[in-house]
Amino acid sequence: MAKNFQDDDREKAMIALFDLYKDKKEGRSGIDAFLKIDGETVPFELKTTSQGSVTTVRDFGSDHVRKWKDKHWLIGFFIKDREYYKYGSPTMMADWINRKEKYIAPDSKLAEIVPAKIKLADMYQIIGKKAIYTYDDAQAIQKMQYNKEQYLQLQDLDQGYSPKRMLEILKDRARYLIERGSTLNNPHIPFSYFKKWPEITANHAKQLRIMVREYLKELYNANDATSK
Repeated sequence: MAKNFQDDDREKAMIALFDLYKDKKEGRSGIDAFLKIDGETVPFELKTTSQGSVTTVRDFGSDHVRKWKDKHWLIGFFIKDREYYKYGSPTMMADWINRKEKYIAPDSKLAEIVPAKIKLADMYQIIGKKAIYTYDDAQAIQKMQYNKEQYLQLQDLDQGYSPKRMLEILKDRARYLIERGSTLNNPHIPFSYFKKWPEITANHAKQLRIMVREYLKELYNANDATSK
């Protein structure tokens, strides 16, 4: 979901309040903030809410599941003249993410299976049969999903694409269309999901580091136990 100016301002304030940092190379669609702690770089998803429930993204799909499984969450609550924050480790967020992953799983499987079944004969029916396909042919299929550099990198012939390479581009387009159709429109995380999480109301940066260290310690202990 697109952030408004108030969300942006609050997230910038959270970064300062919790002594996090923003990697400008990430852009708007990347990781919101990072925490450096004990030699680790911890990625954070930042959210704010004035309603209780937390909005997520406009098109939630399998890519968000992959992106969020190892992320830490920091949520600012601005409700009824109260301001407080809650930290969610990957473990604490896992139940909600796993339930959404299960919900979209059949569609995600379709996005894997269906494109693989497209053959050259199918492609010829869609875009015609050529020995060499042009840049414009490729762009007519994949639209704005690739930038110019990506289109040029995919060329496997001088100034063009072989039928085999165009088939790969067409399959990628089919995968994108199915995945786009399987996304959830801004699924909300209910306020009840965070109810038992402790509030952070003072010594914000210090309290966050205590919580993150506790999670990392549990994670290391679990990994050590598994490896033995």
